[in-house]
Amino acid sequence: MPELTRRRALRAAAALAAVAGAQALTTTSASATVPAAGHHHDGPEPFDEVYRGRRIEGRAGGGGHHHGSGYGVFVDGTELHVMQNADGSWISVVSHYDPVATPRAAARAAVVELQGAPLAPLG
Repeated sequence: MPELTRRRALRAAAALAAVAGAQALTTTSASATVPAAGHHHDGPEPFDEVYRGRRIEGRAGGGGHHHGSGYGVFVDGTELHVMQNADGSWISVVSHYDPVATPRAAARAAVVELQGAPLAPLG
């Protein structure tokens, strides 16, 4: 049996997040959802900043690994897989068990967790 590495653990977490996201999308009525406080009906505000020496970006339409959010988050140009929970909070593949209020906060939490390591692309 192969040794469990951080990369394999992150991929497993991403797969679990995808399944959970798909289940949430099929059980939640789109008409019953209300945008979280501070969010516009078009989605979260875009951002582009340097945080702890890393460039973090968030924009509508962004990447290919979002689940219905239509919003992409990037750390140093590499997509950070993010997902919005049913309660309006956000998680990323790097800080999956620490929901935050915005995609910007998810990007910042990932930078802290990475401790200078590069973000490995998914897929």
